[in-house]
Amino acid sequence: MNEITLNRRKIMLTAATGASALFLPTSIVHSQTTPEAPRSVRPRNAGYYRFRVGEIAATVLSDGLIGGPPQVYASDASEVELREALRRAFLPTDRLTLNLNTLLIEANGRRVLIEAGAGQTMGPLGGRVFENLAAIGLRPEDVDVVVVSHTHPDHVGNLRTADGGKAFPRATVFAPRADWDFFVRNDPDLSYMPVPEDFRRNFAAAIKRSVEPVTSGIELYAAGAEIIPGLKTLSAAGHTPGMANFLVESGNDQLLLTADLAYHPVVNIDHAWVPGPDRDKDTALSSRRRIFDMAAADRIPVLGFHYPFPGIGRMLKTDTGYVWVPANWQF
Repeated sequence: MNEITLNRRKIMLTAATGASALFLPTSIVHSQTTPEAPRSVRPRNAGYYRFRVGEIAATVLSDGLIGGPPQVYASDASEVELREALRRAFLPTDRLTLNLNTLLIEANGRRVLIEAGAGQTMGPLGGRVFENLAAIGLRPEDVDVVVVSHTHPDHVGNLRTADGGKAFPRATVFAPRADWDFFVRNDPDLSYMPVPEDFRRNFAAAIKRSVEPVTSGIELYAAGAEIIPGLKTLSAAGHTPGMANFLVESGNDQLLLTADLAYHPVVNIDHAWVPGPDRDKDTALSSRRRIFDMAAADRIPVLGFHYPFPGIGRMLKTDTGYVWVPANWQF
């Protein structure tokens, strides 16, 4: 493998998203999404993006937006440096908007949704995945498998309907065992999260509430497992005890899904600031470097769960870190 090394000074900062600032509630909303989002918050632009990974049909399905104070996602940045980095990237300096990019793959006769999405567990602008499924001619009943990288609410919120049922009634749900043990089977200590205490309480409650409908039939995996042929899990612990990344493979083509290794390219890739929600920051940093190095060296396209929609691009290694380069749009 030949590592790609570039001088950072010769690379422009990641292009900024045009998304507007997002309201962050002081506590997580308990009500879950339904397949029909309120008309007042329905998007006007397309919320899906089709492409291929070899013979595998892939579609990024937006579940909408979340966000909050930039310092939460760049915990070790000075206020001055963070504000300047956001300003130079043409982003608001008081709020950081994060996308929710789920991925539907169709392989070996099965439809697999990678990440369930937030629903409205973390604000009113989530829960769009159902209308975007409908936009490509599918219903929740058409999904055979849902696999989540970790059990934070923005990844499991859509597993439950408003009336407490299974949002994907036919799907087998896969979740990492270490996360299930930490967040679901126990009362997790979330004191490491740089958010108010009521936010932490609601965060933990939202996890348990979201997964209630699938608890009896949950399939628990350890990183390294193959979910279906063509979809492998990679260890990416640190953000949570069991967080996984995903490698989609078909023939000579690959796609790497990096979950929450980074929240936004400007603050966690172009600048190597530490995400505040990482539970074990040293382990998370090790996972981030290992997987980013692999993506850069092997020139693997990357899908970032929270990156500006559709979240696809390349990771380049520089003399001081990494730079995110969004992929060209495919019509």
